[in-house]
Amino acid sequence: MDTESEPYVRLATLRQLHQVVADLNTARSLADTLQAVADGVVKGLGYDLAAVNLVRPDGDLVVAAFAGSTAGEALLSGKVGPRASWERRLTMGQRWGSLRFIPHTEGWVLIDDDVPQWHTEGPLPRFADEWHPGDRLYAPMRSSQNGGGELIGVISVDRPSTGRHPGPWGCEALQMYAFQAGIAISNARMRANMQRALVRLERDQQALRASEESFRQAFEYAPSGMAIAEMGGDQHGKLLRANDALCRLLGRSSSVMRRYSFSDLVHPEDVGLLLRTSAEGGRAELRLARRDGSYVWVSLRNSVVADTADGPRFLLTHVEDIEERKGRELQLAHRASHDSLTGLPNSAELRARLSARLCSRPQDKDAAALAAEAEGPDEFAFSYGYGPEELAAPLGAIGYDSHIHTVAPDENDPAPGKGLAVLFCDLDGFKSINDRFGHHTGDAVLIEVARRLTGAVRDGDTVARLGGDEFVVLADGLAPADAADLAVRLRNAIIPPIRVDGRAVRVGASFGIGWAGCGMTAEQVLHSADQRMYVEKRSRSSSPRPNHRRAG
Repeated sequence: MDTESEPYVRLATLRQLHQVVADLNTARSLADTLQAVADGVVKGLGYDLAAVNLVRPDGDLVVAAFAGSTAGEALLSGKVGPRASWERRLTMGQRWGSLRFIPHTEGWVLIDDDVPQWHTEGPLPRFADEWHPGDRLYAPMRSSQNGGGELIGVISVDRPSTGRHPGPWGCEALQMYAFQAGIAISNARMRANMQRALVRLERDQQALRASEESFRQAFEYAPSGMAIAEMGGDQHGKLLRANDALCRLLGRSSSVMRRYSFSDLVHPEDVGLLLRTSAEGGRAELRLARRDGSYVWVSLRNSVVADTADGPRFLLTHVEDIEERKGRELQLAHRASHDSLTGLPNSAELRARLSARLCSRPQDKDAAALAAEAEGPDEFAFSYGYGPEELAAPLGAIGYDSHIHTVAPDENDPAPGKGLAVLFCDLDGFKSINDRFGHHTGDAVLIEVARRLTGAVRDGDTVARLGGDEFVVLADGLAPADAADLAVRLRNAIIPPIRVDGRAVRVGASFGIGWAGCGMTAEQVLHSADQRMYVEKRSRSSSPRPNHRRAG
C-alpha cells in the first residue's frame, strides 16, 4: 500500500493539525501560546521556518515568537514592523483563500522595507510550483474566520518541507490553523487579564473593590460565554450568573439560566464527561442544550474564584463555542476516509474497518463458540454476583478476552458456520467504456455502480471503493451459501444498462469471495478475495486479463 497516497496524506495532516491545535490550548501563558503557534507551524504543518507577528496596542506588529532557526530567532525576536508596511504586504501578490502569497517576482521590492525579515539561501526552482528562496507566504489571524474582523497578527512561513508551493489541502490546513491560533491568542490574552485581576483580588480588600468593576466588564462583555456557579452545599453547581454571550449561545435569558446547572443542560451522552471534569482547572469538550432542543458543541474550562479571603468560593466557567470546528473536524475526517467520487469508504477506511475485526492470534471454532456464549448475560449471571454494571462492561474487565475473535468458516464442512465475508468486485468492460466515451462517462458509471451496490446490501454492511474499477463488500454473519447468493444479487444489480447523457452503457462484474479470520492481516484477506475473483473471472472468460495490478 502506498502510504504517500492522498487519503493517507490527508489523514496524517488532519492528525498533525489536531495535535498542534490541542497544544495551543494547553499553553499556560500568552508567551507560551505564541511560541506554541510558531512551533505548531513547523512541527505540524511542514514548514522549516515560522514567525508570529503580533499586533501591539499601537497597531504596529512585533515579532513575538519564532520557530525553526535559533539564528533567525536571535535576529528577529522583538523587532517591530509598521502597520502600514504590513498592510501593503497583505494586499500584494496572490490571494489563496485568506492567505497571501507573494512570489519572488513581485517580492523583490520588499527586500529593503522596514518590516523585520530573514533571507534564506537555496537553489533556484526547476519547476513552476517549486518554492523560491524569495517567495513569501502570510497567514493573517483575524477575529472572524471569513477574512473580516480585527487583525490579531500574521503568521509568516518559509521553506515548505516538500520544497513546493502548498496545494489546496495544505492551504486549507494553514488557514484553519491561523484561525484557531487567533482564537488561542485572544483567549490567552483574556485569561492573562483575568489572572491579573484575580491576583489583585487576593491582595487586600481595597484592591478587591477596585477590581470588581474590571472583572464585571471582563465577564459581561467577554466574546465567549462565561458563567459563575455555586460551589459546595445543597446548591452546588447552580448557575448564579451567566453573561450575555452564553445566554445568546444557548437561547435563554439570564433569569432563566439561573434555574439551571450545567448538569441540567449537558447532553445525556456527555454527563459522565462533565462529572469527570474536575472543578480546579477542569476542561472538557461537550454538548449543551439550546432552548430549541438542539445541542451545540462547546469547550468548557473551569477555575475557582474566592469571593473574599475566607468567604465562599465560586466556580468560574468559560464556555467557548466550537460547533464550527467540530463540524470541520467531522467533515475533514469524512473526506480523509471516503472516496471523493462515489462517497464510499476508501481504501484506507476499508483496511481500518477490516483490521479492527482481526487480531494476530488465530482462533478455532471451539474457542469462537465459547466467546459467543460469553457475549451476553444469561439467566444465571446475577446469581454469580455480576450486576448490570459488570455485565455492561467489556468482558476483559471481568477476566475474559474482550476481543470477539473472527473465525473463517470451513467451506468444506457440511455445517461451515458463519463468518465475515469479503467480496472483491472487479467491473468487466469498464476500461472500454472509459476509452470509448471518456472519463466523464466512466465516472458516472462508477457512481451508479456504487449506488447499486449500496442499495443491495444490508444496513451495517460495508461497501468500499478500493480504487479504479474495484469495489469491496464486507458482510458479517454469512455462511458460504449466503455469500454466494449475495454475490449473485450484487452482479444482477450491476448488469442492467446505465444511462449517461442519453446513452446506455453496460458493465459486468466478477466477484471473488474471501473470508476474514483472526491470525490474518487485512492485506492477506484482500489478497485472498482478489485471487478468488480472478479465478472466477477466468472461469467466465476465455481471455483472462494479463499483468493484473490491483489498485489501492
